[in-house]
Amino acid sequence: MTSMADFNTHEQEARPICPHSEFCGGCIYQGVAYEDQLADKEKQVYGFLEAKSVVPAKVDAIEGCTVRYGYRNKMEYTFGDFVKDGETTLGMHRKKNFMSIITVDECQLVDEDFNVILDAVLNFVKANEYPFYHKRTHKGLMRNLIIRKGMRTEELLINIVTTSEEGFDEEAFTEMLLALNLRNKIVGILRTFNDNIADAVNCERLKTLWGRDYYMEKILNLDFKVSAFSFFQTNVEAAERLYSEALAMVDSFEGKSVFDLYCGTGTISQILALKARSVIGIELVSEAVDAARENAALNGLSNCSFIAGDVFEVLKGVSEKPDVIVVDPPRVGIQPKSLDKIIEYGVSEIIYISCNPKTMADNLKYMKYYGYECVYLKPFDNFPLTKHIESIALLRKK
Repeated sequence: MTSMADFNTHEQEARPICPHSEFCGGCIYQGVAYEDQLADKEKQVYGFLEAKSVVPAKVDAIEGCTVRYGYRNKMEYTFGDFVKDGETTLGMHRKKNFMSIITVDECQLVDEDFNVILDAVLNFVKANEYPFYHKRTHKGLMRNLIIRKGMRTEELLINIVTTSEEGFDEEAFTEMLLALNLRNKIVGILRTFNDNIADAVNCERLKTLWGRDYYMEKILNLDFKVSAFSFFQTNVEAAERLYSEALAMVDSFEGKSVFDLYCGTGTISQILALKARSVIGIELVSEAVDAARENAALNGLSNCSFIAGDVFEVLKGVSEKPDVIVVDPPRVGIQPKSLDKIIEYGVSEIIYISCNPKTMADNLKYMKYYGYECVYLKPFDNFPLTKHIESIALLRKK
Protein backbone atom coordinates (compact mmCIF):
# COMPACT_ATOMS: atom_id res chain seq x y z
CA MET A 1 0.00 0.00 0.00
CA THR A 2 1.17 3.53 -0.78
CA SER A 3 2.11 5.37 2.40
CA MET A 4 1.81 9.08 3.02
CA ALA A 5 5.61 9.25 3.05
CA ASP A 6 5.56 8.30 -0.62
CA PHE A 7 3.57 11.44 -1.41
CA ASN A 8 6.35 13.68 -0.12
CA THR A 9 9.17 12.57 -2.40
CA HIS A 10 11.03 15.33 -4.23
CA GLU A 11 9.91 14.09 -7.65
CA GLN A 12 6.26 14.40 -6.74
CA GLU A 13 6.25 17.54 -4.62
CA ALA A 14 3.23 19.74 -5.24
CA ARG A 15 3.75 21.92 -8.29
CA PRO A 16 2.54 25.48 -8.82
CA ILE A 17 -1.10 25.67 -9.87
CA CYS A 18 -1.46 24.81 -13.57
CA PRO A 19 -1.64 27.99 -15.71
CA HIS A 20 -4.64 26.50 -17.53
CA SER A 21 -6.68 25.75 -14.40
CA GLU A 22 -8.88 28.86 -14.61
CA PHE A 23 -10.50 27.66 -17.82
CA CYS A 24 -9.60 23.98 -18.31
CA GLY A 25 -11.97 21.61 -16.53
CA GLY A 26 -9.66 18.59 -16.54
CA CYS A 27 -8.36 19.01 -12.98
CA ILE A 28 -10.60 19.93 -10.05
CA TYR A 29 -8.00 19.65 -7.29
CA GLN A 30 -5.40 22.18 -8.45
CA GLY A 31 -3.84 23.81 -5.37
CA VAL A 32 -5.25 21.16 -3.00
CA ALA A 33 -2.78 19.17 -0.88
CA TYR A 34 -2.64 15.55 -1.99
CA GLU A 35 -3.59 14.23 1.43
CA ASP A 36 -6.75 16.36 1.22
CA GLN A 37 -7.52 15.08 -2.29
CA LEU A 38 -7.33 11.52 -1.00
CA ALA A 39 -9.48 12.27 2.03
CA ASP A 40 -12.16 13.88 -0.12
CA LYS A 41 -12.28 10.98 -2.58
CA GLU A 42 -12.37 8.39 0.19
CA LYS A 43 -15.22 10.28 1.84
CA GLN A 44 -17.16 10.22 -1.43
CA VAL A 45 -16.81 6.45 -1.82
CA TYR A 46 -17.95 5.57 1.67
CA GLY A 47 -20.66 8.23 1.52
CA PHE A 48 -22.24 6.53 -1.50
CA LEU A 49 -22.03 3.14 0.23
CA GLU A 50 -23.57 4.46 3.44
CA ALA A 51 -26.44 6.02 1.50
CA LYS A 52 -27.26 2.57 0.10
CA SER A 53 -26.80 0.79 3.46
CA VAL A 54 -23.85 -1.18 2.12
CA VAL A 55 -21.41 -1.88 4.95
CA PRO A 56 -18.31 -3.84 3.84
CA ALA A 57 -17.02 -6.30 6.45
CA LYS A 58 -13.55 -4.84 5.96
CA VAL A 59 -12.39 -1.60 4.37
CA ASP A 60 -8.97 -0.19 3.61
CA ALA A 61 -7.90 3.42 3.29
CA ILE A 62 -7.75 4.84 -0.21
CA GLU A 63 -4.50 4.10 -2.03
CA GLY A 64 -2.91 7.06 -3.76
CA CYS A 65 -0.45 7.36 -6.61
CA THR A 66 3.27 7.79 -6.12
CA VAL A 67 3.30 9.35 -9.61
CA ARG A 68 0.95 12.31 -9.49
CA TYR A 69 2.06 14.18 -12.60
CA GLY A 70 2.72 13.05 -16.16
CA TYR A 71 0.83 9.80 -15.67
CA ARG A 72 -1.62 9.94 -18.59
CA ASN A 73 -0.66 7.86 -21.62
CA LYS A 74 -3.28 9.34 -23.95
CA MET A 75 -4.67 12.78 -24.73
CA GLU A 76 -7.29 13.78 -27.27
CA TYR A 77 -7.06 17.47 -28.15
CA THR A 78 -9.53 19.56 -30.16
CA PHE A 79 -8.89 22.40 -32.63
CA GLY A 80 -11.00 25.52 -32.24
CA ASP A 81 -10.80 29.02 -30.82
CA PHE A 82 -10.91 30.43 -27.31
CA VAL A 83 -13.01 33.44 -28.30
CA LYS A 84 -15.33 33.61 -31.29
CA ASP A 85 -13.40 34.31 -34.52
CA GLY A 86 -10.15 34.38 -32.53
CA GLU A 87 -6.88 32.67 -33.39
CA THR A 88 -6.76 28.90 -33.68
CA THR A 89 -6.30 27.01 -30.44
CA LEU A 90 -5.59 23.35 -29.71
CA GLY A 91 -6.45 21.70 -26.44
CA MET A 92 -9.42 21.04 -24.17
CA HIS A 93 -12.98 22.30 -24.00
CA ARG A 94 -13.36 25.29 -21.70
CA LYS A 95 -15.32 24.49 -18.55
CA LYS A 96 -18.90 25.75 -18.72
CA ASN A 97 -18.39 26.78 -22.37
CA PHE A 98 -18.16 23.75 -24.63
CA MET A 99 -17.73 25.78 -27.82
CA SER A 100 -14.52 27.37 -26.54
CA ILE A 101 -11.16 25.56 -26.74
CA ILE A 102 -8.22 26.42 -24.48
CA THR A 103 -4.67 25.56 -25.58
CA VAL A 104 -3.12 23.34 -22.88
CA ASP A 105 0.57 23.29 -23.76
CA GLU A 106 1.66 23.21 -20.11
CA CYS A 107 -0.59 20.36 -18.93
CA GLN A 108 0.73 18.64 -15.79
CA LEU A 109 -0.98 15.28 -16.36
CA VAL A 110 1.08 14.29 -19.41
CA ASP A 111 4.68 13.65 -20.39
CA GLU A 112 6.38 16.89 -21.46
CA ASP A 113 6.67 15.48 -25.00
CA PHE A 114 2.88 15.79 -25.33
CA ASN A 115 3.12 19.53 -24.67
CA VAL A 116 6.02 19.90 -27.13
CA ILE A 117 4.09 18.04 -29.85
CA LEU A 118 0.90 20.02 -29.22
CA ASP A 119 2.77 23.32 -29.48
CA ALA A 120 4.56 22.22 -32.68
CA VAL A 121 1.36 21.02 -34.34
CA LEU A 122 -0.50 24.21 -33.45
CA ASN A 123 2.31 26.35 -34.86
CA PHE A 124 2.34 24.21 -38.04
CA VAL A 125 -1.41 24.67 -38.49
CA LYS A 126 -1.20 28.42 -37.92
CA ALA A 127 1.78 28.83 -40.27
CA ASN A 128 -0.09 27.04 -43.03
CA GLU A 129 -3.34 28.87 -42.25
CA TYR A 130 -5.35 25.68 -42.09
CA PRO A 131 -8.88 26.42 -40.88
CA PHE A 132 -10.23 24.47 -37.93
CA TYR A 133 -13.52 22.61 -38.19
CA HIS A 134 -16.45 24.78 -37.09
CA LYS A 135 -19.11 22.89 -35.15
CA ARG A 136 -21.91 25.16 -36.37
CA THR A 137 -21.01 25.54 -40.06
CA HIS A 138 -19.49 22.05 -40.39
CA LYS A 139 -16.70 23.48 -42.51
CA GLY A 140 -12.95 23.48 -41.96
CA LEU A 141 -10.01 21.10 -42.07
CA MET A 142 -8.46 20.55 -38.64
CA ARG A 143 -10.40 18.59 -36.00
CA ASN A 144 -8.28 16.75 -33.42
CA LEU A 145 -4.82 15.66 -32.34
CA ILE A 146 -4.47 12.37 -30.47
CA ILE A 147 -1.21 11.41 -28.78
CA ARG A 148 -0.63 8.01 -27.17
CA LYS A 149 2.43 6.76 -25.31
CA GLY A 150 3.76 3.40 -24.20
CA MET A 151 4.81 4.20 -20.64
CA ARG A 152 7.12 1.17 -20.40
CA THR A 153 8.32 1.22 -24.01
CA GLU A 154 8.56 5.02 -24.44
CA GLU A 155 6.88 4.76 -27.84
CA LEU A 156 4.71 7.58 -29.21
CA LEU A 157 1.80 7.28 -31.64
CA ILE A 158 0.59 10.57 -33.14
CA ASN A 159 -2.74 10.82 -34.93
CA ILE A 160 -3.96 13.99 -36.65
CA VAL A 161 -7.70 14.07 -37.32
CA THR A 162 -8.97 16.14 -40.26
CA THR A 163 -11.90 16.36 -42.60
CA SER A 164 -11.41 15.25 -46.20
CA GLU A 165 -11.00 18.84 -47.39
CA GLU A 166 -7.95 19.21 -49.60
CA GLY A 167 -4.80 21.14 -48.76
CA PHE A 168 -3.20 19.35 -45.82
CA ASP A 169 0.53 18.79 -46.50
CA GLU A 170 1.09 15.31 -45.08
CA GLU A 171 4.77 15.19 -46.01
CA ALA A 172 5.61 18.52 -44.36
CA PHE A 173 3.59 17.54 -41.28
CA THR A 174 5.51 14.28 -40.96
CA GLU A 175 8.89 15.96 -41.45
CA MET A 176 8.02 18.57 -38.82
CA LEU A 177 7.17 15.93 -36.22
CA LEU A 178 10.22 13.76 -36.92
CA ALA A 179 12.48 16.80 -36.50
CA LEU A 180 11.28 17.48 -32.94
CA ASN A 181 13.67 16.94 -30.06
CA LEU A 182 11.71 14.48 -27.91
CA ARG A 183 12.59 12.24 -24.99
CA ASN A 184 10.41 9.43 -26.31
CA LYS A 185 10.45 7.76 -29.73
CA ILE A 186 7.83 8.36 -32.39
CA VAL A 187 6.88 4.98 -33.89
CA GLY A 188 3.88 6.03 -35.94
CA ILE A 189 2.28 9.11 -37.49
CA LEU A 190 -1.32 8.68 -38.63
CA ARG A 191 -4.05 10.71 -40.28
CA THR A 192 -7.69 10.01 -39.51
CA PHE A 193 -10.37 11.32 -41.86
CA ASN A 194 -13.61 12.37 -40.17
CA ASP A 195 -16.45 14.15 -41.96
CA ASN A 196 -19.09 13.22 -39.42
CA ILE A 197 -20.89 16.28 -38.03
CA ALA A 198 -20.86 14.91 -34.46
CA ASP A 199 -18.35 16.57 -32.14
CA ALA A 200 -16.46 13.32 -31.60
CA VAL A 201 -13.58 11.47 -33.18
CA ASN A 202 -15.03 9.09 -35.76
CA CYS A 203 -12.63 7.13 -37.91
CA GLU A 204 -14.02 7.00 -41.43
CA ARG A 205 -10.59 6.26 -42.88
CA LEU A 206 -7.18 5.80 -41.30
CA LYS A 207 -3.95 6.48 -43.19
CA THR A 208 -0.45 5.71 -41.96
CA LEU A 209 1.79 8.64 -42.90
CA TRP A 210 4.93 7.16 -41.34
CA GLY A 211 5.92 4.11 -39.29
CA ARG A 212 3.25 1.82 -37.84
CA ASP A 213 -0.34 2.20 -36.68
CA TYR A 214 0.18 0.94 -33.13
CA TYR A 215 2.49 1.19 -30.14
CA MET A 216 3.60 -1.47 -27.69
CA GLU A 217 3.04 -1.51 -23.94
CA LYS A 218 3.78 -3.86 -21.04
CA ILE A 219 1.57 -4.59 -18.03
CA LEU A 220 2.66 -7.13 -15.42
CA ASN A 221 5.15 -8.69 -17.85
CA LEU A 222 2.56 -9.14 -20.60
CA ASP A 223 2.93 -7.44 -23.99
CA PHE A 224 0.12 -5.38 -25.48
CA LYS A 225 -0.20 -4.02 -28.98
CA VAL A 226 -2.28 -0.83 -28.75
CA SER A 227 -3.75 0.51 -31.99
CA ALA A 228 -4.91 4.04 -32.75
CA PHE A 229 -8.41 3.65 -31.32
CA SER A 230 -8.03 0.73 -28.91
CA PHE A 231 -9.13 1.34 -25.34
CA PHE A 232 -6.24 1.00 -22.91
CA GLN A 233 -5.68 1.85 -19.27
CA THR A 234 -4.84 5.55 -18.97
CA ASN A 235 -2.48 5.16 -16.01
CA VAL A 236 -0.48 1.97 -16.49
CA GLU A 237 1.41 1.97 -13.19
CA ALA A 238 -1.76 2.53 -11.18
CA ALA A 239 -3.68 -0.07 -13.16
CA GLU A 240 -1.00 -2.65 -12.37
CA ARG A 241 -1.34 -2.05 -8.64
CA LEU A 242 -5.13 -2.10 -8.75
CA TYR A 243 -5.33 -5.30 -10.81
CA SER A 244 -2.73 -7.05 -8.66
CA GLU A 245 -4.63 -6.25 -5.47
CA ALA A 246 -8.01 -7.06 -6.99
CA LEU A 247 -6.98 -10.53 -8.12
CA ALA A 248 -5.14 -11.19 -4.84
CA MET A 249 -8.50 -10.95 -3.05
CA VAL A 250 -9.25 -14.49 -4.23
CA ASP A 251 -7.03 -17.06 -2.52
CA SER A 252 -6.38 -19.11 -5.65
CA PHE A 253 -7.51 -19.29 -9.27
CA GLU A 254 -5.76 -22.59 -9.90
CA GLY A 255 -8.00 -25.06 -11.72
CA LYS A 256 -10.86 -22.53 -11.88
CA SER A 257 -12.94 -21.21 -14.74
CA VAL A 258 -13.31 -17.41 -14.69
CA PHE A 259 -15.63 -15.02 -16.50
CA ASP A 260 -14.19 -11.53 -17.07
CA LEU A 261 -17.18 -9.33 -17.87
CA TYR A 262 -16.80 -5.92 -19.55
CA CYS A 263 -13.26 -7.05 -20.31
CA GLY A 264 -12.26 -4.26 -22.72
CA THR A 265 -9.05 -5.25 -24.51
CA GLY A 266 -8.63 -8.22 -22.18
CA THR A 267 -5.91 -6.97 -19.86
CA ILE A 268 -7.40 -8.59 -16.75
CA SER A 269 -8.37 -11.70 -18.73
CA GLN A 270 -4.79 -12.30 -19.76
CA ILE A 271 -3.44 -11.74 -16.25
CA LEU A 272 -6.03 -14.25 -15.03
CA ALA A 273 -5.08 -16.72 -17.76
CA LEU A 274 -1.65 -17.04 -16.15
CA LYS A 275 -3.36 -18.36 -13.00
CA ALA A 276 -6.70 -19.95 -13.95
CA ARG A 277 -7.69 -23.06 -15.91
CA SER A 278 -9.72 -21.02 -18.39
CA VAL A 279 -10.97 -17.46 -18.88
CA ILE A 280 -13.82 -16.14 -20.97
CA GLY A 281 -13.83 -12.38 -21.59
CA ILE A 282 -16.99 -10.62 -22.76
CA GLU A 283 -16.99 -7.09 -24.17
CA LEU A 284 -19.54 -5.04 -26.13
CA VAL A 285 -17.03 -3.25 -28.40
CA SER A 286 -15.97 -5.61 -31.18
CA GLU A 287 -12.74 -3.71 -31.92
CA ALA A 288 -11.66 -4.20 -28.30
CA VAL A 289 -12.34 -7.94 -28.59
CA ASP A 290 -10.24 -8.12 -31.76
CA ALA A 291 -7.40 -6.43 -29.87
CA ALA A 292 -7.83 -8.81 -26.92
CA ARG A 293 -7.55 -11.85 -29.18
CA GLU A 294 -4.49 -10.46 -30.92
CA ASN A 295 -2.73 -9.66 -27.65
CA ALA A 296 -3.57 -13.05 -26.13
CA ALA A 297 -1.94 -14.69 -29.17
CA LEU A 298 1.02 -12.33 -28.81
CA ASN A 299 1.48 -13.54 -25.22
CA GLY A 300 1.04 -17.21 -26.14
CA LEU A 301 -2.11 -17.61 -24.04
CA SER A 302 -4.38 -20.36 -25.30
CA ASN A 303 -6.66 -20.72 -22.29
CA CYS A 304 -8.54 -17.43 -22.69
CA SER A 305 -11.20 -16.66 -25.25
CA PHE A 306 -13.17 -13.51 -26.02
CA ILE A 307 -16.73 -12.90 -27.14
CA ALA A 308 -18.08 -9.65 -28.56
CA GLY A 309 -21.56 -8.61 -27.51
CA ASP A 310 -23.83 -7.37 -24.74
CA VAL A 311 -22.99 -9.15 -21.48
CA PHE A 312 -26.59 -10.22 -20.84
CA GLU A 313 -27.15 -11.53 -24.37
CA VAL A 314 -23.81 -13.35 -24.52
CA LEU A 315 -24.24 -15.02 -21.13
CA LYS A 316 -27.58 -16.45 -22.27
CA GLY A 317 -25.73 -18.45 -24.89
CA VAL A 318 -22.68 -19.55 -22.88
CA SER A 319 -23.02 -23.11 -21.58
CA GLU A 320 -19.91 -23.11 -19.37
CA LYS A 321 -20.39 -22.28 -15.69
CA PRO A 322 -17.75 -20.10 -13.99
CA ASP A 323 -16.16 -20.64 -10.60
CA VAL A 324 -15.33 -16.95 -10.18
CA ILE A 325 -16.68 -13.84 -11.92
CA VAL A 326 -14.75 -10.59 -12.40
CA VAL A 327 -16.69 -7.47 -13.43
CA ASP A 328 -15.20 -4.16 -14.54
CA PRO A 329 -18.24 -2.24 -15.79
CA PRO A 330 -18.34 1.20 -17.43
CA ARG A 331 -19.32 4.28 -15.44
CA VAL A 332 -23.03 3.52 -15.78
CA GLY A 333 -22.50 0.32 -13.80
CA ILE A 334 -24.19 -3.05 -14.43
CA GLN A 335 -27.80 -3.05 -15.59
CA PRO A 336 -30.31 -5.07 -13.51
CA LYS A 337 -30.92 -7.76 -16.12
CA SER A 338 -27.19 -8.41 -16.41
CA LEU A 339 -26.88 -8.44 -12.62
CA ASP A 340 -29.69 -11.01 -12.47
CA LYS A 341 -27.81 -13.25 -14.89
CA ILE A 342 -24.57 -12.89 -12.93
CA ILE A 343 -26.33 -13.67 -9.66
CA GLU A 344 -28.03 -16.68 -11.26
CA TYR A 345 -24.67 -18.47 -11.55
CA GLY A 346 -24.40 -18.53 -7.78
CA VAL A 347 -20.60 -18.39 -7.75
CA SER A 348 -19.02 -18.12 -4.32
CA GLU A 349 -16.91 -15.04 -5.13
CA ILE A 350 -17.28 -12.01 -7.39
CA ILE A 351 -14.57 -9.38 -7.88
CA TYR A 352 -16.05 -5.96 -8.62
CA ILE A 353 -13.74 -3.31 -10.13
CA SER A 354 -15.34 0.12 -10.28
CA CYS A 355 -14.66 3.44 -11.99
CA ASN A 356 -17.75 5.10 -10.47
CA PRO A 357 -18.46 4.81 -6.73
CA LYS A 358 -22.08 5.88 -7.12
CA THR A 359 -23.10 3.12 -9.53
CA MET A 360 -20.93 0.64 -7.61
CA ALA A 361 -22.96 1.38 -4.47
CA ASP A 362 -26.18 0.84 -6.43
CA ASN A 363 -24.95 -2.52 -7.75
CA LEU A 364 -23.65 -3.72 -4.38
CA LYS A 365 -26.98 -2.90 -2.74
CA TYR A 366 -28.80 -4.92 -5.41
CA MET A 367 -26.47 -7.88 -4.99
CA LYS A 368 -26.71 -7.69 -1.21
CA TYR A 369 -30.46 -8.33 -1.49
CA TYR A 370 -29.68 -11.56 -3.35
CA GLY A 371 -27.21 -12.83 -0.78
CA TYR A 372 -23.86 -11.36 -1.82
CA GLU A 373 -22.03 -9.72 1.07
CA CYS A 374 -19.28 -7.18 0.45
CA VAL A 375 -16.47 -8.63 2.53
CA TYR A 376 -13.77 -6.21 1.43
CA LEU A 377 -13.55 -2.84 -0.31
CA LYS A 378 -10.73 -0.44 -1.10
CA PRO A 379 -10.73 2.81 -3.11
CA PHE A 380 -7.85 3.89 -5.38
CA ASP A 381 -6.87 7.31 -6.65
CA ASN A 382 -5.50 6.39 -10.06
CA PHE A 383 -6.03 9.88 -11.48
CA PRO A 384 -4.62 12.56 -9.13
CA LEU A 385 -5.94 16.12 -9.48
CA THR A 386 -9.07 14.88 -11.30
CA LYS A 387 -12.51 13.85 -10.03
CA HIS A 388 -12.15 10.17 -10.97
CA ILE A 389 -12.10 7.39 -8.35
CA GLU A 390 -11.51 3.65 -8.76
CA SER A 391 -12.41 0.92 -6.26
CA ILE A 392 -12.14 -2.83 -5.82
CA ALA A 393 -14.57 -5.00 -3.87
CA LEU A 394 -14.87 -8.68 -3.06
CA LEU A 395 -18.39 -10.09 -2.85
CA ARG A 396 -18.99 -13.44 -1.25
CA LYS A 397 -22.13 -15.59 -1.40
CA LYS A 398 -23.65 -16.12 2.05
